[in-house]
Amino acid sequence: MTPSDAEPGEGGGDGDVLPVVAPRLRSLRRLAGLTLEAAARAAGLSPAHLSRLETGRRQPSLPMLLALARVYGTTVSDLLGETAADRDAVVRADDMEPTRAGGWTYWQAGASGRGMQALRVHVPHGSQGDIVRVHPGEEWLHVLRGRLVLRLGDATHRLGPGDSAHFDSLTPHRIAARDPDGVDLLFVHTLLQSPTAALCLGPTPGETS
Repeated sequence: MTPSDAEPGEGGGDGDVLPVVAPRLRSLRRLAGLTLEAAARAAGLSPAHLSRLETGRRQPSLPMLLALARVYGTTVSDLLGETAADRDAVVRADDMEPTRAGGWTYWQAGASGRGMQALRVHVPHGSQGDIVRVHPGEEWLHVLRGRLVLRLGDATHRLGPGDSAHFDSLTPHRIAARDPDGVDLLFVHTLLQSPTAALCLGPTPGETS
């Protein structure tokens, strides 16, 4: 991967910035004893882009949050400022606040601070469909509404409502909505720690979703 200032899946304008994330990213990097350059390299970002995330000038996408959580040995919940006191066994629908990152909208569907993360996700049509993801762990997804294209390695799978997929996350994978109004998913992933994890490898030349 060749880093650039405009990383794949980069969020939009300042109005969507998650206010608690920037200082948390800086604090966790320093606690991990990593320089900006070392942390960016481990997460598959450029130092300039990580600096923008730490100063709140750019919004991290969900894949970026996942990558940085692995580098710092924590969870996305911790990056978002959720505390151990929030770790109830039951998550009520009224408590699921939407978070937007990289074009996706997701709701925390499981207890925070756990090694296994559960999310409800809305993937708009045309959003991040060209981003290849490779990282340690496992993923499980279940289609609630709409149709999905899932690429695992060289295989292409088309999933509809009620279909599920469970795969090793080290298999290069891409997710894209087939329908104009997007697709809604239940998504579960493990947060295995890896200092060399890089979720976003960018578009594969000559391919479309």
